[in-house]
Amino acid sequence: MNSVLFFVVMFIAGMAVAIQPSINGRLAQRVGALESSCISFAVGTLILFAFLLVGGKLGNLRGITDARWWELTGGLLGAFFVTLTIVIVPRIGTASAMAAIIAAQLMTGLLLDQYGIFGFRTIALDGKRSLGVALLLIGAGLVFRR
Repeated sequence: MNSVLFFVVMFIAGMAVAIQPSINGRLAQRVGALESSCISFAVGTLILFAFLLVGGKLGNLRGITDARWWELTGGLLGAFFVTLTIVIVPRIGTASAMAAIIAAQLMTGLLLDQYGIFGFRTIALDGKRSLGVALLLIGAGLVFRR
């Protein structure tokens, strides 16, 4: 897959991430915030499990025994993120929440790239990347409604 296709796929994933809090928020109106988050993760887990059964062996689940403790925190961070979006999106709106999330993700991503954190390749922070983050922060401020 070439990098343009990767970008398009991630763009579509970003659309899904923007839609998810509103869907979960509607469910939360029926069942509660923590319950909605739990249901969201349960449905996702069932779907992933079905893919594992149908898709055959794509990896090695036994590798979990070699994982470091912090490599298992992704689910915790995901639950934290999903639960907060369920609670906050109805209060400030989807666009404001997404603006804050995207700005924070980009800033964090730049730091992760700069220092090669988690063992991934290092990508230097330069003027263009810094300007991009600054403009995104300005844009997030403009999108946020009080």
